[in-house]
Amino acid sequence: MTDREDPAASDAAHDLFRALPDPQVEAPRPVGAAPAPGSRRAARAAAQQGPAPQEAAPQNAVAPQDGDARSAADAPEVPPVPAGPGVEQVGASRPAAAEPTTRDTARAEDPSPAAPLDEPTAGASGGGSATEDPSHATLEALFRHEPDHAPTKPRSRRRGCLVALIIVFVLVGGAAAGGLWVWNQFGSTIAENMGWGPPKDYAAGQATGEALVTIAKGDAGQEVSTALYDAGVTRTKSVFYDMLVTQGVNPTFYPGVYKLQTRMTAAAALKALQDPKTKMENSAIIPEGLTVDQTIEKISKSVDVPLADLQAAVKTPADYGVNAPSLEGWLFPALYEFAPKATAKDVITTLVKRTRDSLAAAEVPAAEEERVLTIASIVQREARAEADFYKVSRVIQNRLDKGMKLQMDSTAQYGYGELHAGSASTSDAAQNDDNAWNTYVIDGLPKTPIANPGDKAIDAAMHPADGPWLYFVTVNLDTGETVFSSTYEEHEAAVKQWQDWCKANPDSGC
Repeated sequence: MTDREDPAASDAAHDLFRALPDPQVEAPRPVGAAPAPGSRRAARAAAQQGPAPQEAAPQNAVAPQDGDARSAADAPEVPPVPAGPGVEQVGASRPAAAEPTTRDTARAEDPSPAAPLDEPTAGASGGGSATEDPSHATLEALFRHEPDHAPTKPRSRRRGCLVALIIVFVLVGGAAAGGLWVWNQFGSTIAENMGWGPPKDYAAGQATGEALVTIAKGDAGQEVSTALYDAGVTRTKSVFYDMLVTQGVNPTFYPGVYKLQTRMTAAAALKALQDPKTKMENSAIIPEGLTVDQTIEKISKSVDVPLADLQAAVKTPADYGVNAPSLEGWLFPALYEFAPKATAKDVITTLVKRTRDSLAAAEVPAAEEERVLTIASIVQREARAEADFYKVSRVIQNRLDKGMKLQMDSTAQYGYGELHAGSASTSDAAQNDDNAWNTYVIDGLPKTPIANPGDKAIDAAMHPADGPWLYFVTVNLDTGETVFSSTYEEHEAAVKQWQDWCKANPDSGC
């Protein structure tokens, strides 16, 4: 930089000096101290002229203020005082009535000696004197960063920060706890709406095996969607119906049995149901455990045979060579495909013949057919898992051998008309009702079978497992876990286990 001053820079420096503390309110200068230049230009001029003869400075001498018409040359000049340890620089901008700030105190106590006045300061430009004028020193303090040598915040402020931090932690913890509660209560709904979690539909190309789906008369999209899920075709119960709603389609579903695959996409399932090749003409699926009335109603919804004709066809068991009060237990559960013009009697004949085939496979004597079917029907209704069929059959046989009442809930429910009421427990009314099927009241077996047993139940009735069991109770209705006991005390403990499970699962159908 040359000695010529840039007017813009001078104006900028002028503005900066206006922001500095007023020299007139500073503490009085020591005697002989030179007055502070009024501007950067005056400071440079004073430095170039060299030290002036020392004169006694009046006690009330003050530095020219910013904007003073007098130049620095008009003011009495006093030789600068050499700076050294413990000597405060003249013109330090501290108000007389205020305590020094931390930064000023640190600078005043800095023990490093100042450079001699007649040596240039390293890095000074334009031949400036090594002696820094107070105004320049103050400017440097404004812009130069120096490390703090003392704490800048009082301890009370630190305590306040700690309290604030604790409050933040409490708020964050409360928010986390609240979020956890919301997720536990509504997590599944949120995940479903946000599209999180496992997909609702299978991916294309995963279809495999074979699945039989029954569509009854009057079934619409929602019922078909449930039937597809129950058969293992679709991944979720609602995905098929949701697809129909989203696409705005309303297809016609014709009753019957359809051959599909498992793990199909909803779109592929819809296409298959509309393909005539997948429909088994005049077919029906009869599941295990249904009564005669339920069986013929299901048939009428799947095949082109009126329900009234089927009701008339089952009234006379002798028409099918059955020596029993009714055809209860004789309408075998299976998949059937009837001839296009089959009558109601043709349908019932087909089901009874299939029952005789199962009895023959289990080596049941003709004279024992009704008895075995009765035991098999109880096994079918009581056992939750096929692995327990043979144990349940043994409990029935052991109690009959000992002359004990069977006390089977399924028989009491059948006799009272609540076999399919959706509860595993028997009502007090059903348990105490005096009818020919209530084994809590009568001795021995009920009057007739109580449901249609399948192959496994018939075989279990003919070949019970070996064991001393007299009691059993299903202690977990979800898994089908069943406890078999040979003493009443053991059975009571198992009943308590079942009751505890029911309390923990109030909507489980206990």
